[in-house]
Amino acid sequence: MARVIRKRSKTGIYHVMLRGVNRQTIFEDDEDRNMFIATLDSFRGDNRYKLYAHCLMSNHVHILIKELDDDISTAMKRICVSYVFWYNKKYERCGNLFQDRFRSETVESDSYFLTVLRYIHQNPIKANIVKNIEECTWTSYNDYISTNKSTMIDTDFALGLFSSDYKKAVDLFIKFHNEENDDKCLDFEDLVRLTDEEAREEISRLGIKNIAALQHMEKADRDSILRGLKNIEGISIRQLARITGISKSVIDRADNF
Repeated sequence: MARVIRKRSKTGIYHVMLRGVNRQTIFEDDEDRNMFIATLDSFRGDNRYKLYAHCLMSNHVHILIKELDDDISTAMKRICVSYVFWYNKKYERCGNLFQDRFRSETVESDSYFLTVLRYIHQNPIKANIVKNIEECTWTSYNDYISTNKSTMIDTDFALGLFSSDYKKAVDLFIKFHNEENDDKCLDFEDLVRLTDEEAREEISRLGIKNIAALQHMEKADRDSILRGLKNIEGISIRQLARITGISKSVIDRADNF
């Protein structure tokens, strides 16, 4: 099976998901959530990326983002490294917090943009955390309906898809988000895993003739190979540990971000 390269968006817009390693909690309290949002905001810079939506759940995050000066990988690297450094320091832990590399799907049309927007904002409802979308504290939904214009979330693009009249656009936005739907967007459960045989083929493609050769490499060279393997969609860290005989903690430290 050939290496799966991250699909590039023609519009520069992506729906991104991050999940805690082994589905662990990544937000223990509101301070953690506020720090993650502050991190999203701080790395926007002058023109690095635009944020259209976010939703913070206990063990995963959804983001709707448009790459500008930063490509999507650079943007997510900045965000993840900064938050994980802060989180690890706060909780006196080390190692990865997020599972493998981030997942993404391209958003190529206005209609799908609105579908993803609603899907992200409705996540807490579909998870039975809240009953009403207005109660979703840790999403960007209220940035769209607030009378105070958000400095972090670019609400103009989405609202402009409903109407050029601001009040009418907000009303239509609210109506759209309260419609019953069966929206299906990016989810971690959709990930197709490589078999062990396919994973070994990927190792071979990186120039490694056998597992013993990988195990006996100099650390810098070995970690470079491991980072390359971790960037192949469909290979998990647990799987790499099993087929290489290299411990999961060592693979974790060959940091993908």
